[in-house]
Amino acid sequence: MQLRFIGCGDAFGSGGRFNTCFHVTGERTNFLIDCGASSLPAMKHSNIARDEIDLILITHFHGDHFAGLPFFLLDAQFSRRSRPLVVAGPQGIETRLTQLMEALFEHSSKTQQKFALSVVALDPGQTRQFGAVTVTPYPVVHGESGGPFLGFRVEAEGRVIAYSADTEWTETLIPLGRDADLFIAEAYTYDKPVKNHLSLATLETHLADIRPKRLILTHMSDDMLSRLDTRRHAAAHDGMTINV
Repeated sequence: MQLRFIGCGDAFGSGGRFNTCFHVTGERTNFLIDCGASSLPAMKHSNIARDEIDLILITHFHGDHFAGLPFFLLDAQFSRRSRPLVVAGPQGIETRLTQLMEALFEHSSKTQQKFALSVVALDPGQTRQFGAVTVTPYPVVHGESGGPFLGFRVEAEGRVIAYSADTEWTETLIPLGRDADLFIAEAYTYDKPVKNHLSLATLETHLADIRPKRLILTHMSDDMLSRLDTRRHAAAHDGMTINV
């Protein structure tokens, strides 16, 4: 499989980066993890064929991870998409998506799409199958508003991709990421404690327990971006493409 970081920035576009959106493709898989507000222009910039995407996984309802959906869905409608699409995320996603559509484009939530759209609520710890993609959500800790908050362990085509999402340290990150072929982890700061976020220093104290085969850092603030020359781990950048 191949994973492209369509966007790996934080909520404020630190470093000029797009909001979070990862694109995973393989012989039988084509899906997104998160779809932040800037994701549609970022996908067009990378020449991503959006009509071939079957599944969008959403970790939580903050704008830099969720607010790109109305743009994606309306673009799909206007481009006459016919391929079915599944959007899956935390409990409440159907209501939150309707509210977001109405906030950004009045009456858009009532438009009948030309393609089959399924909106699926995920429960922590309950594994779900979407075609060739198996998704296990884990609860993570990222405050109160914008939740529930999930990290994902995704299995497809014999590989495991784990994603911490936005979170402070929580013990659920150990089973979420353990022995994963790829663990994408937030490193919002280098060592400065910030509530509801993960620092690289904190993450490093637990890597021996997580044991990922490959680690890539994401969702970095200016504090972390300014320290990239001192890091010991790979860091994502917009457009970065890797084989999993």
